[in-house]
Amino acid sequence: MEINIKLRDQIFEIIENQIRDNNPPETKLMFEKLRKEGNSKFATKQLIGQCVAVELFRIMKFQEPFNEERYLKNLLNLPKEPKEL
Repeated sequence: MEINIKLRDQIFEIIENQIRDNNPPETKLMFEKLRKEGNSKFATKQLIGQCVAVELFRIMKFQEPFNEERYLKNLLNLPKEPKEL
């Protein structure tokens, strides 16, 4: 699969904004937890980025609003792959 670097960078920017703004606070907590478990910054952002990508996909494909409950559930379930519940 070809990597879309622009999209990845935009997802990483979303994650950085969530961490900076502490909104939702779970993003920063999970980032710190995954880093303490030995993941690199890049790998940690990739893991969290999967959760962001699920939400972006649902917004674009189905015109659904951002589902914070699903996002947080997927985020707190990392490093397991997120589900589109």
